Amino acid sequence: MRRFVNRTAELEQLQELYESNEAELAVVYGRRRLGKTALVRQSLDAYDGAVVYQARQKTSRLQLQQFVEAAATAYPDVERIRKNWEDVLRYLAEQDAIVVLDEFPYLVEQEPSLPSVVQALLDHELEDSSATFVLVGSSISMMEEAALLGNSPLYGRSSVKLDVGPLPFSAALSFFDEVPSPAEQVKTWSIFGGVPYYLEEIDPKRTLETVVSRTILSRHGTLHNEPDYVLRMELTEPTRYFSILEALAAGKTSRNEIAGQTGIDYNQLSKYLDRLSRLRLVDQHVPITERKARSKRSRYRIRDSFFRFWFRFVYGAAAEYDELGDEAYQTLIEPEIADFASRSFETLCCTALRTFYPSKTVTKTGQWWYDDHEIDVVGFTTDGTLIAGECKFRESTLGYDAFSKLRDHVDELRWTPRDGSDRTETYALFSKSGFSNAVEEVAEERSDLRLFSIDDVVSAVS
Repeated sequence: MRRFVNRTAELEQLQELYESNEAELAVVYGRRRLGKTALVRQSLDAYDGAVVYQARQKTSRLQLQQFVEAAATAYPDVERIRKNWEDVLRYLAEQDAIVVLDEFPYLVEQEPSLPSVVQALLDHELEDSSATFVLVGSSISMMEEAALLGNSPLYGRSSVKLDVGPLPFSAALSFFDEVPSPAEQVKTWSIFGGVPYYLEEIDPKRTLETVVSRTILSRHGTLHNEPDYVLRMELTEPTRYFSILEALAAGKTSRNEIAGQTGIDYNQLSKYLDRLSRLRLVDQHVPITERKARSKRSRYRIRDSFFRFWFRFVYGAAAEYDELGDEAYQTLIEPEIADFASRSFETLCCTALRTFYPSKTVTKTGQWWYDDHEIDVVGFTTDGTLIAGECKFRESTLGYDAFSKLRDHVDELRWTPRDGSDRTETYALFSKSGFSNAVEEVAEERSDLRLFSIDDVVSAVS
């Protein structure tokens, strides 16, 4: 049995629509495996008589027939209605029904006029209805064309638009909270991320090596070909997208680097990166002091943890894993897993800032870089304080040199508080494996330096 966690705000939004005295439309979208169907079904837990139809890739006639059969369970008279979408949906709306059309894009593929049918009902025929239509879809592009973009028939009609994303660490942790140490929890999070379908594969009673080997590295593992499946469902020409994701996973993050690695013309990269961004798979990342539209220092990164892991370690390496067998994880992954997990650790450290500095209002967190200068964690506050942090997810202790370099980098960071006053600088060091004696002595002497262990970070974000 799959568990349901988090999504409290989304549940409340949907249930507010169900309680409305007017006809309402909700659009629930997001890429596959994120639990959209589970979310909607959970929202209906206290509502009897909702019509929930899970569409499949079938003919229009068969889809309508099966929808009517599903609706007849709660509304038997629907079978007497003339068999077309407009009349059937109108009848259900007159009964003030909650109607869920799951995988709506499959319906639109066979019945392109369906969004316009729903639009016409909402605009002209449901003044006295309190029905709710919930459209759910995994094909983000098709959901945009049908309901979200300015030229779509249902644009502006939805009271709620839910872009369902991965679970935050605090919610995902419930899938692996029995993992014995915070360091192993961060490693687990860095691999499986916040996608419920992936998190369900974690067995906290087994080692991370065993779980990864069985579910991802093995040719028969449930997640072995998962990114390949997701991308081929969304993209008509996946080869170039695969090449871009492989380059990003290998650390090629600027457009010039991606173009050089993939052989894709620099001027053509935008359309591929934009599409991957729309699929919520790639982010354009800029220094915290800059805006995406203006920055010339953009870095692109794979947004989904599992995809980042798969393209770094699994894609194109099946034969190598077969040859190594049980030794594959220890040989190919274990030596690099700390480096791989460091980015996830940095993200968690940024999230933890507001907990670590409760007396300040942290307005923005992120990273900063310029040439050879880079700061892992940066926070801006309303009182003009710049919080700068260095993160180390490695086996050795964090030494004084890390603090020295951090101060040098901060000198290069150009930020002035909104009121134009002089800024105050304070420092934070985050370490998986503790701190050297020199760093601990300096922290005792300085009020502007704080040290945080990985236990502190995981506790703060949990």
